[in-house]
Amino acid sequence: MTNFTLKVTRLGFSLLQSVSPRMAGKAAFRLFCLTPSRRPKGEKAKAAHAAGAAKLASAERFVLPLAGGGRAHAYRLNGGALGRRPRYLVTHGWGSSGEYMADLVETLVATGAEVIVVDFPGHGRAPGRSLHMGMAVKAIAAAERRFGAFDATLGHSFGGAALMVAASGMLPGTAAVLPERLVLIGSPSEMHWLFKDFGKMIGLAKPAQQALENEVRCVAGRRLEEFDAGRAAGAIRRPVLVVHAEDDKEVGAKHARRYAAASNDVRLHWANGFGHRRIVSAAPVLEAITDFLASATSGKDAEIIPLFDLSARRTSL
Repeated sequence: MTNFTLKVTRLGFSLLQSVSPRMAGKAAFRLFCLTPSRRPKGEKAKAAHAAGAAKLASAERFVLPLAGGGRAHAYRLNGGALGRRPRYLVTHGWGSSGEYMADLVETLVATGAEVIVVDFPGHGRAPGRSLHMGMAVKAIAAAERRFGAFDATLGHSFGGAALMVAASGMLPGTAAVLPERLVLIGSPSEMHWLFKDFGKMIGLAKPAQQALENEVRCVAGRRLEEFDAGRAAGAIRRPVLVVHAEDDKEVGAKHARRYAAASNDVRLHWANGFGHRRIVSAAPVLEAITDFLASATSGKDAEIIPLFDLSARRTSL
């Protein structure tokens, strides 16, 4: 939000919560779920989006109806071939789309795997202007219904957290999507902090803040505190690769450490110097991911060497 927009928003919520904290909480939830513009901002984003679109140009495209309403969009590459091949699902972060995951997708396709890339509602080619965790998990479940079980799921940021929530079967009425392996890149381990920060930003007092958090239970059937992907990592009993940068300014490194502390099945790799966005296309990260996935077909976990710390080269990247 611009400073002017934020001031107007804060004023509006100040007036609304003085009349009804519950109404203010509901309005705040709708605003929280409002998805950003799909148009790339800045020349770098435009170039990355165009390059990603070119890499996905040959993909098959599918509409994924969600249980309870709404639609997601999916790309499929290397689909329809005879014989058994790994099937991978890739999800993006908030405000992103499949185009921005194209370097990872291209790397996975080069291994011969069938690769499915999902655009969540309100993102990429999927319709709508709203998204929350429940919708994201339903989109993941819709992808499994359409394409079959996944050998691995890979997600960035919000998309990684959604994969872990889906794997744990946390969403009432939605079957778990539990792959053999998961890869989480720059992903939050829980979402409570986002709601707290959002409430502070728009000036919610305690009653309205509580009403905002209560909306999660009304919409998704679980309390906000229960959407704990870090705790889920310890419950699913699957190998998980967590890739994170300590210089990530959007999702703090504490989330990666929390995942790692949850289970011995979680492997943590620091990709310092790549921040929150460049990490999804960094060559050392792509190499670590392919090694992790390849170890599944070899019948044993390969040793994964910690990524080179590039923090000393940040100014040149």
